[in-house]
Amino acid sequence: MALNERLSIDGVERLGLVSPYVSDVQNKIIKNYRSIGVTCIAEDHLSISDNFSFAEVSESTLDSQVRNVAKAAPQAIATYCTNLHAAQVVSRWEREHGIPIFDTTATVIWKILRMIEVDPQSLRGWGQLFTQSR
Repeated sequence: MALNERLSIDGVERLGLVSPYVSDVQNKIIKNYRSIGVTCIAEDHLSISDNFSFAEVSESTLDSQVRNVAKAAPQAIATYCTNLHAAQVVSRWEREHGIPIFDTTATVIWKILRMIEVDPQSLRGWGQLFTQSR
């Protein structure tokens, strides 16, 4: 829900989607986004189905996925799985690709900070999501 809120705030209609999921899960995510007016114009998934393995996805694999999706020039890219180690790499990806990247774990933290009235700018290193004051 936090990611959806952020996409709405930023007016994102063309999304890139990166996940570790299997095709049927990825396709359901894409369908759900389409139902709220967000088109996934590019996606990359790894066909992994067990939760523990999500956490073992390497940074180099995520680099490759993000690079592949960025080629389509979406308005934003979502790294979509709370068990991926992606949040700490978002700033670098945004510099490399010039595209806002929203990690699902980071968007939850962003939302919590807003809910407790703490300026998200107090968190550094997780991308431009945290550079705009509330």
